[in-house]
Amino acid sequence: MPKVIVGMSGGVDSSVTACLLKEKGYEVEGVSFILWEGRSRADLTTCCSLEAMEEVSKTACHIGISHSTIDARDTFTEKVIEPFIHAYTAGSTPNPCVLCNRFIKFPFLMKEAEKRGAEYISTGHYARVEKIKNSKFKIQNSDKEIFFLKKGVDPKKDQSYVLYILSQDVLERLILPLGCYKKEEARKIAQGLGLPAAERSESQEICFIEGRNYFKFIERLSPVTGKPGTVVDMNGKVLGTHKGIHVYTIGQRKGLGISSPEPLYVVKIDAHNNTLHVGSQEDAKKQEFLVQDVHWILPPASREFRATVKVRSMMRDEPATISLMPPTHPPTSRGVGKGGGNCEIVQVVFDEPQWAPAPGQSAVFYDGDMVLGGGEIIKVM
Repeated sequence: MPKVIVGMSGGVDSSVTACLLKEKGYEVEGVSFILWEGRSRADLTTCCSLEAMEEVSKTACHIGISHSTIDARDTFTEKVIEPFIHAYTAGSTPNPCVLCNRFIKFPFLMKEAEKRGAEYISTGHYARVEKIKNSKFKIQNSDKEIFFLKKGVDPKKDQSYVLYILSQDVLERLILPLGCYKKEEARKIAQGLGLPAAERSESQEICFIEGRNYFKFIERLSPVTGKPGTVVDMNGKVLGTHKGIHVYTIGQRKGLGISSPEPLYVVKIDAHNNTLHVGSQEDAKKQEFLVQDVHWILPPASREFRATVKVRSMMRDEPATISLMPPTHPPTSRGVGKGGGNCEIVQVVFDEPQWAPAPGQSAVFYDGDMVLGGGEIIKVM
């Protein structure tokens, strides 16, 4: 009976994942990570906090599997919280889920699997892993099975975007049962099994921040935030004063505090000059950008190829031309790039301008349902 270590947050998805694997005959052990605690109870979230562990333990008991917790708060602070704050104060838009998957969740699960003699690891992500051989890609060792990451079948819930950083070593041991289910189906399974998490609402966008008040969270932890600066239009005309660049993201419309006959959107954040550039909806659409710290699930066979690209998890991937450029400088330490990566730069040119790609966001490349790779946007043209 093969053993699998399941990352459990206490939510519907990871709970159902553990149940499905047990039903298939695996020896299942649940593992939860304590990642973050706020300064007051109001800061605590239901995911990965000390308070959540009691609920996860009840779920594991209900399923009939063992469960343990790992305190990863120090690593989470270093690899996720600090880069998150740094990115926003530098005018970038980070993706903490990518950072967590890259530096916390999957490395820790792999370590636990090795420690406990488990053949597999599993999470509640809506994505699929399959063995595929494809002539478009270079396969250095043709004798070894090649694993691809694919979109989940539920387009409203697909989470392949935040998993592009997974290596072959992880993919060959990763089981993602929910990739073939829709969210409503998973919730019905939870209800049918009487799981404690069956009626729990969806987890929030950023697990360590209460609601969407990320700028208040940043202000509490960073002494360099909150410095007002100028807001200018596309011609450089001063329109007003902003509250601090960490409060704004590319494409933002609300909260600008500017009167205008036409809607205005944040088009560019100039951290060096502490200036916010605003413009029309069309101004916020961009067609070309550069990506660094690129991770390929399998390297492409040519230095220029066609693919579809996402710059946000829930957007539809759109057709683009991808060009691999010679490295000209080392990667910066912003966003996903912090902690390693290569010097390769990739140019992405969409066929049509897309809404508000921003430095710090992840750009993920697809061939149909297959994830080719991705990286961090560093410059938008």
